[in-house]
Amino acid sequence: MTTPLLRPAGAESMQRSPQEARPESRTPPSAPSTTPTPAWAAADGIEAAEPIGGLQEYYYELCMEKSQEIKPFILHILQEVDEEIEQGLAGITLNVAGNCHLMPVERVTGEDFWILCRILKNNPYINGLDVRYNLIGDVGASCATELLQKQHNLIYLNLMFNDIGPEGGELIAKALHKNTTLKHLRMTGNKIENKGGMFFAAVLQINSSLEKLDLGDCDLGMQSVIAFATVLTQNQTIKGLNLNRPILYGEQEESTVHLGHMLKENQCLVELHVCKHDMKNCGMKHLCDALYLNRSLRYLDVSCNKITQDGMVCLADVLKKNTTLEVIDLSFNRIENAGANYLSDTLASHNRTLKALSVVSNNIEGEGLVALSQSMKTNPTLSNIYIWGNKFDEATCVAYSDLIHMGRLKSDNTDVEPFVVDGHVYLAEVSNGLKRHYYWTPGYGEACSPSSNAGLTLVPVGQYL
Repeated sequence: MTTPLLRPAGAESMQRSPQEARPESRTPPSAPSTTPTPAWAAADGIEAAEPIGGLQEYYYELCMEKSQEIKPFILHILQEVDEEIEQGLAGITLNVAGNCHLMPVERVTGEDFWILCRILKNNPYINGLDVRYNLIGDVGASCATELLQKQHNLIYLNLMFNDIGPEGGELIAKALHKNTTLKHLRMTGNKIENKGGMFFAAVLQINSSLEKLDLGDCDLGMQSVIAFATVLTQNQTIKGLNLNRPILYGEQEESTVHLGHMLKENQCLVELHVCKHDMKNCGMKHLCDALYLNRSLRYLDVSCNKITQDGMVCLADVLKKNTTLEVIDLSFNRIENAGANYLSDTLASHNRTLKALSVVSNNIEGEGLVALSQSMKTNPTLSNIYIWGNKFDEATCVAYSDLIHMGRLKSDNTDVEPFVVDGHVYLAEVSNGLKRHYYWTPGYGEACSPSSNAGLTLVPVGQYL
């Protein structure tokens, strides 16, 4: 092979570890019949160049051979990974997120992702891949399929918001039938719809290694939500499941009936997200009835629903008996003062296991907010509380200011910060929460800090980042 005249910066001095396996040269798998595969990727007789340096140089050579544009952002990331490998680090996550605010980013396409998959195949040092917010589409999904089949070190794969459709979702789901290493998969925001959801539900009948699956904002239908609930009555490996924002029709809350039945039977699930399910008090009652029997669930997310004070009557009663729930997210419901009072009474006198509670934007006024603050004085376990978006009066501001100043409530464990103007105490919002950076990353600072993603810190299910 003729060595190209151009080289990436620093490529000459980079040496590949003798233990590092070279990926075999193969053409990528054909995409679904509805998705055109690039001609350059499917051409017969084309063999990739054998890598002679680090990941950076191998990427450069593949781009030159395939006449593919070299992305400086990818080149920079691979250079950093090469340096980590030279330092003897293992268990590396390759982060090529398309929403990085710290440097100019050109989104990764399906063709770029094919090259990345070729680089990573059989690489023993990398066990995580994050390509969120890019444009890999169904073509990239077909490449991910081969990666899941060939890369036996990969335990974390983040494909959120990548324009993957039902056909791409089907390919990835079928690849998981035989995969025995992947533990955490994020498909968030890819519109795989009900069809793709059904394939993933079928996977959970076969796959025994996947521990956390995120299908939030994937336009799942009622049929696939019910299928997940049914399968999880038998599955004993999934510990975290996100079914946020399915496309549901009707007012009967059928999904919560099946999810409630699942929680009665399943004693393995630790984390459940059912945000934006159009859940009302009846649906909340179905879940609460199940939580009397469930002894495994530690993190329940029912945010962005239509739960009111009547739903809090059920939840407060459950918390008197349930000893496993540690994190509850009630954000963006409408529990108001009465609901807050029900919770505060239980937290003050009965429950001693709940660690974090979010009541953000619940139309709670001073009476309810002060009652919650008072419960923290007698409850030694509740450490995190999030209240922004409610109706603060001066008594509320003083109550939470006192909790913070006396050390009962740490500043990192709440989303408000007190300040004084003209002798009056006010509360300002700070960027803390249970899952503040679920969709986005900050322009500066740590993206996965414990204070901004407290739910993941308190209940660390399948966190392989």
